[in-house]
Amino acid sequence: MWSKLKKTKDKVKLLLEQHPHLRDSDSKLISSFWYFELGDSINNIKAVEMLKLYCDGALSCPESIRRCRAKIQEQEPELRGESYYKRNRMNYEVKYHIKQL
Repeated sequence: MWSKLKKTKDKVKLLLEQHPHLRDSDSKLISSFWYFELGDSINNIKAVEMLKLYCDGALSCPESIRRCRAKIQEQEPELRGESYYKRNRMNYEVKYHIKQL
């Protein structure tokens, strides 16, 4: 399924749908993205080789992955993580306390 998807956005959406724990952590999302991007070669690759792949542009840009995640979660609230809702609840509490002043 992963290999059939061409766009970064589609791949990020698939990961968010299938792995809810990735919705709150960009570092986990990016690591998982690269894991699937490298495929079977992940088992035989050394850290130095992976860094070289990243520097050579063979791995997707982490900022692109992060921006896709943000856009998807903006457009599809059901793919937002728990931390989004916690922050929202805290916003209401802060607004309430400020109004009381």
